[in-house]
Amino acid sequence: MWNVPLFELNYDDAELTAVMTVLKSQWLTMGDKINLFESDFSKFLGDVSYSTAVTNCTAALHMALIAQEIGVGDEVIIPALTFIADANVVAMTGARPVLADCTSYDNWNVSARTITEKITDKTKAVIVVHFAGYPCEMDDIIALCKERGLILIEDVAHAPGATYKGRACGTMGDIGCFSFFSNKNLSIGEGGMFVTGNSDIHQKARYLRSHGMTTLTLDRHKGRAISYDVAQPGLNYRMDEIRAALGLVQLEKLPENNLQRGRLVQRYNEKLQNVAGITIPFLDLQEIESVYHIFPLLLDATVDRVVVIEALKKAGIQSSIHYPSFRTFTAYQDVNFPATPLADEISSRELTLPLFPTMTFEQVDLVVGSLLKALN
Repeated sequence: MWNVPLFELNYDDAELTAVMTVLKSQWLTMGDKINLFESDFSKFLGDVSYSTAVTNCTAALHMALIAQEIGVGDEVIIPALTFIADANVVAMTGARPVLADCTSYDNWNVSARTITEKITDKTKAVIVVHFAGYPCEMDDIIALCKERGLILIEDVAHAPGATYKGRACGTMGDIGCFSFFSNKNLSIGEGGMFVTGNSDIHQKARYLRSHGMTTLTLDRHKGRAISYDVAQPGLNYRMDEIRAALGLVQLEKLPENNLQRGRLVQRYNEKLQNVAGITIPFLDLQEIESVYHIFPLLLDATVDRVVVIEALKKAGIQSSIHYPSFRTFTAYQDVNFPATPLADEISSRELTLPLFPTMTFEQVDLVVGSLLKALN
């Protein structure tokens, strides 16, 4: 259907072999592949944190809030420009999501300044998102959270492998939450990782992931335990062995895939800088290493986004929007969100162009040519 899709998997025989190996083993969940994926992921982040594989990033975020006993009466500050999962997990605990605005039209992340504007005596935690793979300015955010006694959770769905001043995203807050959804930089269909440098929080995560059980089926299968205790109430947020096996292969590919994304973004930037009708964000950030999860643009206010999307569609170019404002969703119509004018304006004008590691420069040029025609 698409000449250039929004995203395409970088899968080959390595992923097929990994899946077949698991199937032949006849052990499908919470086994040796999970353990290896967790340990390799911690090594990838620099061996500064513990990693717990879970069903998805939303589960990791939910576990993070539960582990920190966030609930009714609490407020959690989240970005106004993010996926709905960040608001949903806060609401599901009974707490209130409070929206922080973007830093500027050039930097769409939240900042210590925009977070500070929304802190009240009910604020208990802050969730930051490294939007599009570009790290937030973490030094000031970390200092703010320490000064105010706030829990800091990193939503790293867009940024596995990104760094801020040499530190891996997901290791700078109290907890890091990663996504391995199909269109993410590390793609396994569904899956996520809960990361923390705190051993007590890590143990809580292990219990929360699997019903609060002190031993797992694999322990009993291998004769390491006869039965189990339930140390605390927990959920079933376990990852299966097939996805862990896919994750191990994708983790090996991730550094080169991230580099290739950067090359493609550079090509986009060279072709689109100074083009009338659009602005490219995140061009001048310092001391960061992005992993270029998506390629977002800000259309001028005079440009009709729907017309552009339809023109691209006719040319066989898939595009998307990251993200619609929470204010437009039925579930949040009655929530009195504080004003976030920059994020609201960006949400109404943002356009995401195709970006994936196997994309070619010729495909980038095709997208750019189609976009230029759509803008004229």
